[in-house]
Amino acid sequence: MADGRLLLGEIVAAHGIKGLVKVRSYTEAPDDLVAYGPLRDGGGTVVELTLRGPTKGGLLAALPGINNRNDAERLKGTKLYVERGELPELAVGDEEYYHADLIGLAVELPGGEKFGRVKAMHDFGAGDLLEVQPKGSNETIMVPFERGAVPEIDLAHGRVVIADPADHDSSDGGDSGANGNDGNDNNDSGEK
Repeated sequence: MADGRLLLGEIVAAHGIKGLVKVRSYTEAPDDLVAYGPLRDGGGTVVELTLRGPTKGGLLAALPGINNRNDAERLKGTKLYVERGELPELAVGDEEYYHADLIGLAVELPGGEKFGRVKAMHDFGAGDLLEVQPKGSNETIMVPFERGAVPEIDLAHGRVVIADPADHDSSDGGDSGANGNDGNDNNDSGEK
């Protein structure tokens, strides 16, 4: 990532009347949100979270000086970043990647044809998806982030290879595997 920081979470709501906030963690283990060093907001100010426990869809946290609901509500939407250098390096060959390292990579088809760029990463609950923007298009497609759909990731050369989407065209109305399940329940790739 160019600016040297990664998004680890976001304050999504106030909780109760005593100033607690609900935080969505983007780390593999939600409690790790506070394990990688000081969190900072978009302006670089340190955000000191004290985790209070899990809640539906996130974590409850307290912040110094935030003692009522009104103050907590003003924090809604605060994105929480950590400096990239604070995160552990991922072992080569472990097939784990930080989402931020994938965003912006060139996307190619198996034959080397340039296809587009990785626009974003998503997890809507059923596993990670690459949002890919084909070159020359304003539309995007979702590609399951699993070995069958993304057979190669080459961070050193700034590219990923995806299976040809034309091979999975569902225009015939049949089941084309659009759910991303290629019969292998193992997700060979993931995020720390």
